[in-house]
Order: sequence, then structure tokens, then C-alpha cells
Amino acid sequence: MRTIIVLVAFLIVASSALYAQSTHQLPFASYDNKIELTVSNTGAVPLPSVSVEAKNIPSWLEFVSPAVTLTGLSAQSELPAIFTFNVDKSAPVGQSHTLIFQIKSSDGELWTKEITLSVTPPERFELFQNYPNPFNPSTTIAYQLPEPARVILSIYNLLGQMVERPVDIDQVAGYHEVSWNAWGYASGFYVYELRLIKPATKTQINRKRMVLLK
Repeated sequence: MRTIIVLVAFLIVASSALYAQSTHQLPFASYDNKIELTVSNTGAVPLPSVSVEAKNIPSWLEFVSPAVTLTGLSAQSELPAIFTFNVDKSAPVGQSHTLIFQIKSSDGELWTKEITLSVTPPERFELFQNYPNPFNPSTTIAYQLPEPARVILSIYNLLGQMVERPVDIDQVAGYHEVSWNAWGYASGFYVYELRLIKPATKTQINRKRMVLLK
């Protein structure tokens, strides 16, 4: 979980520090993250309502609600607009994305605030159980990488014979998945093995079983 707090000030010239653009880091595949915008009315006239809406939301950010309405914003006062969201595991790691918040007062005045976000890599190398399992004839194998590496995914029968190698490429950090179609193979147990190869470090290996049931 990560909470980001920013300030939006009405009717004043904001200092450069207030609007300085910075990238906020979000934990990989995290839940209940929050962005809190403090909306400040520095004028002498109350604002009956102010709407704050998130725009330019990528598919990997799951907002509970993209819009918040603040009511009764008195003169010389402030109110928080809180947005709660999850980061989907499909988020591109290390790439910056700019969210745009549109702030609109009840009298039609409009402001915008930009917040730049970036997702940190997974903390560890992990191979997940395939799904569905048992399967016929296709299944999905997923895994996550904490850093870029050479990735080799191999599938073996119970005699230890490799029957297929669906992945043998360099991949970036983050979540990955591949579909394996076992049409033409006999029912039974198979082992899928993931090797993570990085220069000057020990190769990491993880294995799991799956069942082809025809």
C-alpha cells in the first residue's frame, strides 16, 4: 500500500515547489493504494461543490471510483479528495505514466493537476501454478521477474524428457505469462521448469507439476 498526498490550491499563484513534477513509486501488484489531493479554497467566496475526477487512467490501475465530489468548501479552508486504487500485476515495471486530475468548481472554473506514477519491480522471482489445472488441451503458465534476465521455460514428461520449450528469450522485470497447447500429447503428469539466467549470478530454477487430462 502507498499513499500519495498532493495539494491543489485555488485562487493563488502556487510556488514552483508546490507543483514540482516528481515520479511516485507504487509497489508491484499492490492493493489499497491512495492518492489524497488536498483542495484548498484560498479565496473569500465559499464553493458549494467541487468535483475532482481522475483522467488518463491506464488499464493496470483499478480505481474504486475515478471521481469525488466535495461539498461545502468554505472560504479559506481545505478538504481532502481521496482516491483508492489497486495496481494490477500486468503493470509495466519502471515506466512512467501521468495521471491527470480535473478539478471543477460549481461555478464552472476548471483546474488540472498531473501526478506521475511508476511501478517498482516484484520483490522476488516466482513461478506460479498453471491454470487451469488439470487442463485439456491448453493451459497458462505465469511467472514474475524482479529484474531483466534470460528466461527459459521447458516442459518435461515424467521420464525427464523435454517435450517443448515455449520460452527462451530475454525478458524485462514484471509479470509474464505464456499459453501452452498440449494437443497431441498423452494424458498424465508434466513438469514445467523455469530458469532465470543473469550474468555473473547463480541461475535460479523453479519447477511445478501440472496434469493433462483428456
